[in-house]
Amino acid sequence: MTFDGFETLAIHAGQEADAETGAVVVPIYQTSTYAQDGVGGLRGGYEYSRTANPTRTALEECLAALESGARGLAFASGMAAEDTLLRTIAGPGGHVIIPGDAYGGTFRLFSKVLERWGLEWDAVDQTDPAAVRRAMRPSTVAVWTESPTNPLLNITDIETMAEIAHDGGALLVVDNTFASPYLQRPLLLGADVVVHSTTKYMGGHSDVVGGALVAADPELGERIAFHQNTMGAVAGPFDAWLTLRGAKTLGVRMDRHCANAEKVVEALSGHPAVREVLYPGLPEHPGHKVAERQMRAFGGMVSFRLRDGEEAALRVCDRARLFTLGESLGGVESLIEHPARMTHASTAGSPLEVPADLVRLSVGIESADDLVADLLAALD
Repeated sequence: MTFDGFETLAIHAGQEADAETGAVVVPIYQTSTYAQDGVGGLRGGYEYSRTANPTRTALEECLAALESGARGLAFASGMAAEDTLLRTIAGPGGHVIIPGDAYGGTFRLFSKVLERWGLEWDAVDQTDPAAVRRAMRPSTVAVWTESPTNPLLNITDIETMAEIAHDGGALLVVDNTFASPYLQRPLLLGADVVVHSTTKYMGGHSDVVGGALVAADPELGERIAFHQNTMGAVAGPFDAWLTLRGAKTLGVRMDRHCANAEKVVEALSGHPAVREVLYPGLPEHPGHKVAERQMRAFGGMVSFRLRDGEEAALRVCDRARLFTLGESLGGVESLIEHPARMTHASTAGSPLEVPADLVRLSVGIESADDLVADLLAALD
């Protein structure tokens, strides 16, 4: 009998009881190398922990199962995962289409690092499929998508992007960090590779930094694995163990994140100090119908704009008490930040620059009433 419920996979995929001791939790194999039974006689295929480590293997198998992919690979950070993927699938003269409101770190990687390496790129509004199709070139190797986007929470139709990318002989890469595999599985919608900062919802407790790639095609997974080993930015065993522990409760945490976010959105909507609430769960959100079709629920991330501009946004960030002023997202505790001066400062002066009056919330799993009261006090 096989079991494929999401919560079941999160707890059991890649995590069988230890054969020798019966331990129900995957051990932390804190080792750099492994004894061999004669030259080339590897026990279980392990020789050196940059290449493979049993704790990391367990995490990678779990990630692949949660995303319905053929191969999962764990990295030291989300940016390490992105860099490794791009150097696997692209080269000098290649071309990638990224979102017109991409995450600041992704934009920085393309504009400050990979561009110098000879990789060409265009930032395109991916809510407009025709614009993406026009931007395709013979040299396009990938369409890089975020949905929801960070921090404007725009929604991209993943199935449509897959069709456009594949028609042009390119791959579709989806950064699924904001949604997590619990809310959205891009590989089932036609994507070729999923990217995660596992620091965020996957780990879920703000105590570990990590990244992941999940490939739909085993051959592409092997190519990425070669680069992962060659480049070496792998997840360490303790980091892999922490991420695996977090993944076990992903489903129940996401349910609470989403429920709390809906109550926060309700409180912000119509508040006299708030100019606009950005949340795909709102019926008036331009991507609401697409999000409703491709997501289980609408997530725990909320952004909003202040009527009185940047200074008002900064005051709200400063006055919040339960919402901690800090970067990152996806932890059990709620966070508040000013993207223009924090996570997206690298986009200043570029077409990807975010509004100065924007505040981004990562809604945690505290009491929703307390979160709403904190925000209303900060706004008033």
